[in-house]
Amino acid sequence: MDPRDPPPTLTSIDSYLLSLTGKAGRNRIADRLAARGLRLWHMAVLAALADFGPHAQRDLCARLGVDPSDMAKVIDQLADGGHIARTRDDADRRRVLIDLTGPGRELLAELTRAAADVDRQLLAGLTAAERTRLHALLLKVFTTVRSIPD
Repeated sequence: MDPRDPPPTLTSIDSYLLSLTGKAGRNRIADRLAARGLRLWHMAVLAALADFGPHAQRDLCARLGVDPSDMAKVIDQLADGGHIARTRDDADRRRVLIDLTGPGRELLAELTRAAADVDRQLLAGLTAAERTRLHALLLKVFTTVRSIPD
């Protein structure tokens, strides 16, 4: 037996296994992002803009659950890198929209490939069908968790 093995009592708890696996995956993705001077919030902002279109900064905060002061830093860093652009909303000139630029789309594609590589490493012990099934089940669990009030 490996002295690093957690107690079977804990590994019989699905939430515990999800936590450990999630932490391992998140750390590996964070390492890939850090190599580019980025954090997961940078990727999250790029993904939200790519998937849902331009947002006001406060709407990005709400969508991603990020504190406004932290979001301001992320937005500034992405803007400084040319990955996002700030424009006035034609419908309300007082409102500034954040949008993805071409370089931002390219960066997101690179980061998505890096995350997919991490997934392949973490899930190497599963068949393609098992990976597909696991993803479907995780989405179902995620949807259920999001609907449970705090």
